Amino acid sequence: MTRWANRWAAWRSARAPAARGFVSQPEPRSIGLYARGKQLVSGNIMLAGHLVEAPGEPLWHVAAEDPAFWKEAHGFAWLDDLAAVGDIVARKRAQDWTWRWIALFGKGRGPGWTPDLTGRRLIRWINHAIFLMNGREPEETQAYFRALSAQTLFLSRRWQATAPGLPRFEALTGLIYAGLALTGMEEVVIPAVAALARECETEIDAQGGIPTRNPEELLEVFTLLTWAAQALGEAGKTVPPAHLAAIERIAPTLRSLRHADGALARFHGGGRGMEGRLDHALAASGVRAVPGSGLAMGFLRLAAGRTTVIVDASDPPGGRAGASAHASTLGIEMTSGRRPLIVSCGSGAPFGPEWYRAGRATPSHSTLSVEGYSSSRLNRDTPEVLADRSNVVMTRPSQTADGQILRLAQNGWVATHGLMHSRLLLLSPDGRQLGGQDELRAESPADRDRLAAVMRRNRDGCVSFAIRFHLHPDVDAEIDLGGTAVSLALKSGEIWVFRHSGSEGLSVEPSVYLEKGRLRPRASKQIVLSGHVAEFDAMIGWTLAKAQDTPLAIRDLERDDPLIQV
Repeated sequence: MTRWANRWAAWRSARAPAARGFVSQPEPRSIGLYARGKQLVSGNIMLAGHLVEAPGEPLWHVAAEDPAFWKEAHGFAWLDDLAAVGDIVARKRAQDWTWRWIALFGKGRGPGWTPDLTGRRLIRWINHAIFLMNGREPEETQAYFRALSAQTLFLSRRWQATAPGLPRFEALTGLIYAGLALTGMEEVVIPAVAALARECETEIDAQGGIPTRNPEELLEVFTLLTWAAQALGEAGKTVPPAHLAAIERIAPTLRSLRHADGALARFHGGGRGMEGRLDHALAASGVRAVPGSGLAMGFLRLAAGRTTVIVDASDPPGGRAGASAHASTLGIEMTSGRRPLIVSCGSGAPFGPEWYRAGRATPSHSTLSVEGYSSSRLNRDTPEVLADRSNVVMTRPSQTADGQILRLAQNGWVATHGLMHSRLLLLSPDGRQLGGQDELRAESPADRDRLAAVMRRNRDGCVSFAIRFHLHPDVDAEIDLGGTAVSLALKSGEIWVFRHSGSEGLSVEPSVYLEKGRLRPRASKQIVLSGHVAEFDAMIGWTLAKAQDTPLAIRDLERDDPLIQV
């Protein structure tokens, strides 16, 4: 029904009078990647994790079947990458693909006529209007403005059909953008501005977080809000207080979710964020905020020296917001200077449904898992939703002379095994050592009865568990000191040493790093501590410390290669 309503609205909008031009010359705000733009120019089209090699072939004629590929194509975010290249060849490619879209889909056909994709597309068309219109014939310019006008009117009629959250923020920001930029479209602006303010009040909580708890998605929302505020300010319009207040709430939260290398923590389907995007958005917002000391969208940040640790310290999102949630409760990520060290595997969505499901499981995060059970389980009837979710029952940060201490506990295995998981983290004042302690305990008589029942079902009479520390692919890991430690070498030259106590087994095993924009998962490694609950509890301690001969400060001059899609 929604699809047909979108089609009908698009058909009507294409027949309405068109704008004749822009109120003022648009200025590009969205930024792309030069390397990705060069790939598009050469005919290597990489969208939604799918590569199509089609030199000289128009985008809309390539052989690709995945709906995610076409969704990204119709959103036109690739226009940012071609504009980043900016030469004659890139401009011609952008123009050819844009005007071919107008010819094929401009009257309401194709999968691109949804409010969120239309909003995303309008923003790019307006941002890069000068780049696109350079050298075009008058009739082509008229077709361009007809298509812009039709999409604007479509959005004014259909934005309410978009799901709350990022899709609706995209739709409303695109509508505001277009209404302010195009002549004769001013009447759509006031209702859109009011609607965006309402979304800020309902979708962004008092701590500056969003229901999905996806850091990269929060950055996208923040970027859209800053763009909309800038556009309104430049047009002499008033930005609603709720809109400005949302920007002010989000800024410190994003800083808290930022590692020492400037990248975002990769939890609940989010990636590191496009390089430079966070800096650009924070600068554009004008909000001079510092990271908060408490929970930031359910995460806690420990920082000292050149080291940051970010912990998933709250329940996974549920309901509509939990469709892409991960069972990452009490999972950690750690970065030293410019180099990620301990990571999450990341979102497997670009690599197919099996990788998508695997990336959401607890073993894909740097935390403890019991007998292969995730701390939160997927709903069998609605498999994309986490129905049996863990609850964080203790969050206790403190500061002492020994450093920053964080005590956490979650009940993800109480219902299945009678076991409560608690985790203690201690980051030294100089950031050169992270100490940890993981404990499983059956606390109440009912929990002990449940654990005993599980043990009776197991042949060895025990419950096995594993604590995983997934390593970034650039980390070189080797078993050291006669099998009692692991040496970790970073590209910066830093050496970290991992040790443990109480574990029955220490191993370095294969892992994967699921990174958006690549064709396949990257091979990496993970440190695994294994053990058994034989009585009613088990405890393992571990430390991750810089080697004594590693200097306090290292000039990390080695640069990573540009983004290469492999």
